[in-house]
Amino acid sequence: MPLQFGDCVLNLGTRELFRAEVQTRLSPKAFQLLELLVSSRPNAVSKDKIHETLWPGSFVVDGNLANLVNELREALGDDARQQRIIRTVPRFGYAFQAETEILSRERAKEAAGPCYRLLWGDREIALGEGENLIGRDQETVVWLDDVSVSRHHARIVIDGSGARLEDLGSKNGTFVGAKRVESVMPLHDGDAVRLGSVALVFRRFEAGTSTETLSSR
Repeated sequence: MPLQFGDCVLNLGTRELFRAEVQTRLSPKAFQLLELLVSSRPNAVSKDKIHETLWPGSFVVDGNLANLVNELREALGDDARQQRIIRTVPRFGYAFQAETEILSRERAKEAAGPCYRLLWGDREIALGEGENLIGRDQETVVWLDDVSVSRHHARIVIDGSGARLEDLGSKNGTFVGAKRVESVMPLHDGDAVRLGSVALVFRRFEAGTSTETLSSR
């Protein structure tokens, strides 16, 4: 079930984080760290345990972990000098210390805003607030491993007014339905989007809607 702490709502099952009813995007490693700290609360987690979980079998400098903690604190509205959510345990590691409340499905819907997804076959790709790059580059938010897709093919920008799609000078074009995207184009729930030969469906739904319901519409 979703957890609420402060103005944040975290759903580990759907891997979504909302702050002040706005979906917040975290890097995969930052979300993995948040999941580890929340699951271990109120106990502190050692740096060794964090390294083993996030970077198994690899050597990484401590700066990588510090950067992830800073990313989390910024996303959660926390502060390193006034640690309300993530507590630094000197010479040991970190702990999640915010008071949490388990939300019912109804409360979760009220606390979280609308969610946005791209459907690609049986894959469901979450889109977050701000810029969502789409392309063949593995660092993009929506990675499409297809030769017809450019490295940075297009982007979807999400804010309080909704979602907008823009082509980034791709070789094979971006389409909504049969119309080629020549400038910034608003997206609506159920729009068929094509990048090169890759067919996607854009979906907007209220937080708490099940995947089964989403896919059957």
